[in-house]
Amino acid sequence: MTSSGVEEASKSPDPSGKPVAFPVGSLVADALRYWEPRRIVYNALLAAIVLGYFFAGWPASKSFLSLNGILWMFFLAVLANVCYCAAYVVDLFVQLSPLRGSWTRLRWILFLVGLAFAAVITRFFSIATFGSYGGE
Repeated sequence: MTSSGVEEASKSPDPSGKPVAFPVGSLVADALRYWEPRRIVYNALLAAIVLGYFFAGWPASKSFLSLNGILWMFFLAVLANVCYCAAYVVDLFVQLSPLRGSWTRLRWILFLVGLAFAAVITRFFSIATFGSYGGE
């Protein structure tokens, strides 16, 4: 730990077995630089799914436009963003391992899998909230 107490070093062996020190603060900064711009894509996709089902269920979905309905959507949006933060746990865990080099090139896979999973969950919530359409 540095004298300021802000960063501490973790030792992780490289493939040759030699310990390499990674300041935790720089790993967190790397994770933030990677994940936060992608949060915009994540939220945009989920919003598009919700709006698609909302307008597909019109005029019945109009009844959802109430204080409770809006608060329910706010709750779900915050919950979706809390779930997005699970990527940080995985990312930092792997960055502290000897697999860091490969991980930083392949973590887009975690993003795509998480995005697909969130899209499926959002679809199910949207159908339950606004009703199904088209015989689904």
